[in-house]
Amino acid sequence: MSHTATPAKAAVTLYTGFHQLVTGDVAGTVLNGVDILVRDGEIIGLGPDLPRTLAPIGVGQEQGVEVVNCRGLTAYPGLINTHHHFFQAFVRNLAPLDWTQLDVLAWLRKIYPVFALVDEDCIYHSTVVSMAELIKHGCTTAFDHQYNYSRRGGPFLVDRQFDAANLLGLRFHAGRGCITLEDSTIPDAMRESTDTFLADCERLVSRFHDPRPFAMQRVVVAPSSPVIAYPETFVESARLARHLGVSLHTHLGEGETPAMVARSGERSLDWCENRGFVGPDVWLAHGWEFTAADIARLAATGTGVAHCPAPVFLVGAEVTDIPAMAAAGVRVGFGVDGHASNDSSNLAECIRLAYLLQCLKASERQHPVPAPYDFLRMATQGGADCLNRPDLGALAVGRAADFFAVDLNRIEYIGANHDPRSLPAKVGFSGPVDMTVINGKVVWRNGEFPGLDEMELARAADEVFRRVIYGDPLVAALRRGTGVTPC
Repeated sequence: MSHTATPAKAAVTLYTGFHQLVTGDVAGTVLNGVDILVRDGEIIGLGPDLPRTLAPIGVGQEQGVEVVNCRGLTAYPGLINTHHHFFQAFVRNLAPLDWTQLDVLAWLRKIYPVFALVDEDCIYHSTVVSMAELIKHGCTTAFDHQYNYSRRGGPFLVDRQFDAANLLGLRFHAGRGCITLEDSTIPDAMRESTDTFLADCERLVSRFHDPRPFAMQRVVVAPSSPVIAYPETFVESARLARHLGVSLHTHLGEGETPAMVARSGERSLDWCENRGFVGPDVWLAHGWEFTAADIARLAATGTGVAHCPAPVFLVGAEVTDIPAMAAAGVRVGFGVDGHASNDSSNLAECIRLAYLLQCLKASERQHPVPAPYDFLRMATQGGADCLNRPDLGALAVGRAADFFAVDLNRIEYIGANHDPRSLPAKVGFSGPVDMTVINGKVVWRNGEFPGLDEMELARAADEVFRRVIYGDPLVAALRRGTGVTPC
């Protein structure tokens, strides 16, 4: 006797009663009194009083629609983080490694031996810590640039990051990075051969990369930086990524250009272009060194930029020229950057930081500051563009159901909540958001991760950091130098 399989029922959720909804579209549309209807992670309805109109859009009550009450909340498209280093969570607030007190080479000499202590457990828990903080502040998709492959860590560090993403429900793009150049400031224990790096990229793409719309996990080929890699690392990375159909990423324009000119006679962006490492499948982190000519090349090649505002405040570096990039049509997203250069993992905070930096530079550069809403767009649609995710970045039918919501009736928003579009840049959010939804599922609400114990996650991470990192004689000596005894 043959049996016909019964199709699984679609997961349908109605998020009802939003006071306002910022769509994230070019026009800056804000909807009032609106519901969001989600089926299998996709927005299939957006408008007022959707319970009355379920049947016409093909959703019957017999499917068991879950209803989530969102009354009084204002919804925003989920934030998209385009650059981070999760593994650095354990060096936050560690005074001997504070790069504001050191020149770059002295900082590298101190911090990389500490990075070499990282093992699988440390990677997993630092990823949980970083992802959880991102989610609490409205981030729904994150890219991480994991270039730390010390001998102590082993080969499966990105695998553990995907474990963490699955636990928390974060949409995750994993950047498999590497350091290949000998005779640099990097310890031998953190260097790999180009062949080893490329082979693991192939393994990770085969195991984890999902090219379909609404994918929860993707892999990016991401050598760390031209200044600590051989030319063939970049040439072969570009060749492999395009063969596999995945994106490319690296650090560029963050202070390495003089060294690159001295070594090769080429500015950093020229060096990358001459090795095929530019294009619509590439985005670059930082870019504050880019000249007008560089920006024109970025636009001509379709190469994107991840702007990380927080480190600029710490080191007094030049400010990435966002208005010039926007005017040229360059894809621009925002990144938190690693904990070593930004002790926080809060992308919402970066929206306001980026806005304030551009206000600071506007008169000097003699061009207007972009509108506050443009900065929200860079953190959402701009990030989606950098990651080549047309299914993300805005709230509209056919897009992924990734959003966060905030009660703007709190006292800290009174007087500013009349314009929810500009508020993230002009005022900022004073703490964790009220709700974060990823792929149609609530992953954070009312101060809790549903189904998870935040205090237990924190305790487990702290235990690993103390054992693996703070217990090491090298770090213990550094910490003793501060005069502070760990509690």
